Amino acid sequence: MTWWSRNNLRLVQNNLREVDADLDVDLLIAELKAFQANVLMMNAGGMFAFYPSKLQYQYVTPYLTKDLLGEAIEKAHANGIRFIARFDFSKAHESIFLQQPDWFYRNKEGREVNYNGIVHTCLNGYYQQHYSLEILEEVLRDYDVDGVFFNMFGYQNWDYSGNYYGICHCASCRRRFMEMYGLELPDNEDKDSAVYQKYREFQEKTSVAILDQIHGLVKRLKPEAAICTYHPNKVDIVRHESNTALSRPHPKWLYSSAENVMPIAGSYSDKLSSNCSINAIDLTYRFTGVSDYETEIRLYENIANGSGLDFCIIGAFKGYPDQANIEKVKQVFRFHRENEELFGQFRSVADIVLVKPSSSMKRNSRQEYLGVFKMLKESHLLFDVVHQERLEHIVADTEAKVVILPGIAELADDELRALEVLRDRGIHIAATGGSLAEQPEALLALFEAKLAGVMHDTTAGYVLVDNKSMFPKLRKRDWVIVNGAFTLINYSGDTIKNLPLIAPASFGPPERAYGHEVTESYGLGITNPCSDCGKGRGAYLGFNAGELYCLHGFADHKELVTGILDHLLSGDRRLRTNAHSSVEITYNQLPDGTSLLQLINLSGFNGVTYDAPIPMTGIEVEIYGSPNISLVKRLGESAEASLDIRGEQRVVVRIAELHAYGAYHFM
Repeated sequence: MTWWSRNNLRLVQNNLREVDADLDVDLLIAELKAFQANVLMMNAGGMFAFYPSKLQYQYVTPYLTKDLLGEAIEKAHANGIRFIARFDFSKAHESIFLQQPDWFYRNKEGREVNYNGIVHTCLNGYYQQHYSLEILEEVLRDYDVDGVFFNMFGYQNWDYSGNYYGICHCASCRRRFMEMYGLELPDNEDKDSAVYQKYREFQEKTSVAILDQIHGLVKRLKPEAAICTYHPNKVDIVRHESNTALSRPHPKWLYSSAENVMPIAGSYSDKLSSNCSINAIDLTYRFTGVSDYETEIRLYENIANGSGLDFCIIGAFKGYPDQANIEKVKQVFRFHRENEELFGQFRSVADIVLVKPSSSMKRNSRQEYLGVFKMLKESHLLFDVVHQERLEHIVADTEAKVVILPGIAELADDELRALEVLRDRGIHIAATGGSLAEQPEALLALFEAKLAGVMHDTTAGYVLVDNKSMFPKLRKRDWVIVNGAFTLINYSGDTIKNLPLIAPASFGPPERAYGHEVTESYGLGITNPCSDCGKGRGAYLGFNAGELYCLHGFADHKELVTGILDHLLSGDRRLRTNAHSSVEITYNQLPDGTSLLQLINLSGFNGVTYDAPIPMTGIEVEIYGSPNISLVKRLGESAEASLDIRGEQRVVVRIAELHAYGAYHFM
């Protein structure tokens, strides 16, 4: 068993500046102990070395007056704290560029990117392909690190000011792409271009190849060390960040931590997720933190959805000009330390699996996916998330009843086979956002549907809510807007068809706002398989309800999607509650057969600002299918709760009051 496999990390990252090379390590360790941290991540090498490297092309910060790396590791270990060494090979000091210019990124015109004396390297250049491994080997041989982390791994085409430089055209990239595909590098980034699609494949294959090399080196020299970066190939800890940026478009994403953690937890049994809460409000403003309530939500979402804790500031705590978040972070870290035996080893009891679309897809389906994610969280439907490429991972053991494809344009052969196996086992397949509109054979296999075309402009169009029993919350609303592409489908004869398209018509001037007609094109088709074959049903929603909900939050679209899901579930949810939609709820079984209910109060978020959550009283959570529950224990400062046992498979927990977070252990 590895030191990280228990999944109870309480990680603090001090992202050092080169002027921090004289850091007071004793003071830092004292701070970490106040956090109850059990892992320290700190800079080792790459862009700057914080140890006296003997390598010619490892630039050592001139502020180094001692072996900071060695001292930090020794004192961390003496206090029971693991040490992960941070590397950044995406850039190197300009003095190295002057000596070895062929190792570095070049734009289409052949120019390097020099940002304040730091020059972008290239994943295919000698520096990353070979010399980075020499730097890594030096640290692994000379220092007792517990893990290694690689910052900005992969192809980095942006500078810190947000300027984009495009595809790397260095000689190494040109040569390697020609060797692999017999092609010149693409001269544009058109997602529909066959050459650009090959380039995206090239990026993935070359990223995987260097991770293979890193894995081989690390596990040969120090097999007990964890490998951590943002890409999942042959790493032990997959890292993500919950962060903000002033230039990021709205809407703000409330579920950042949950959505970062869940796809890893749902897709891999041999990796854990560590989602870092970045204190800074932006790269450009590293010394002012986000609201402490936002930080609190991120950290509680981490542990509620299957991760440990991870928090980062720039530099050292001493002298850091924003201490506003620190006490709240310590509070969550201490809570986790007091109850760590209950976290990190969850067993899913989800009703639903949401498939996260592949990032390599030509069509951008992220907003459709995020909108459906938000719907499920707000509706308190228990769900897992699995990466599209990892669908085979859930075939053997998922107990979910529905799998959702949100706006997924196409499936690989193995992904389609996995879904067919799941459907044959009785699991229903639902699709939203016009999924598989580019893959007629998959449409036919999963939904008995034939593609008739796509209406790309549906401005002023609607669907008719013609089944009020399926959509009871829309009983007083007959029309729901569509906006964007609408997939036109010919369904088989026994498919149940609902939500006919009301064709776009004149909307102005108001005197001419009429003429809408109900068509024979249906927005929803639900297959009706034979009663004795045991197959799951297919439900196909041919327009972008998730994207519309993500961007605009119209409750109509949530009611359509959740109405379809409840229909497929036959009303048989694992969990029901009267809690407000702003309460995030997770419920999981634990290895010892007990279970854990967690509630996060998100009511302090108003769409832009994070403020104190509004206390909520009288919450009831009804749980089905959980035998042998006879006792509920509140954790930490959670409010008192009472248990009402209603038979062998049904219990109701009543929670007196919910502030920021509540956790309840059922035994």
